[in-house]
Amino acid sequence: MVVRATEAEIDVVRTNPADAIALFEESVIPALHEQDGYEGCYVLLSEEGKMLVLSFWTSDEAARASRLSGFYEDQIEKFSDLVVFRAAPGREAYDVVVAETPQEAIL
Repeated sequence: MVVRATEAEIDVVRTNPADAIALFEESVIPALHEQDGYEGCYVLLSEEGKMLVLSFWTSDEAARASRLSGFYEDQIEKFSDLVVFRAAPGREAYDVVVAETPQEAIL
């Protein structure tokens, strides 16, 4: 399993993070479910508006294909008015070497 990490930041003074979260849930998650090799994701948000999106893929090839096809950039574009990306998004990928799934996610 491979995880792709995307870091972003929301200006919490000018933008309500709930808007970006709602957009992710309503638009990105359904689109992700249509991608071959997609296994799930976590979206982490700090009080200061820093976000970390972790998407899980069956293989590096599956994660790379979502980027090479233009799918990833299409999803990023949806947030252009809400989120500031600190670095070129989607450049980091990691092998999952230890995983313990939480019994219940706290939202």
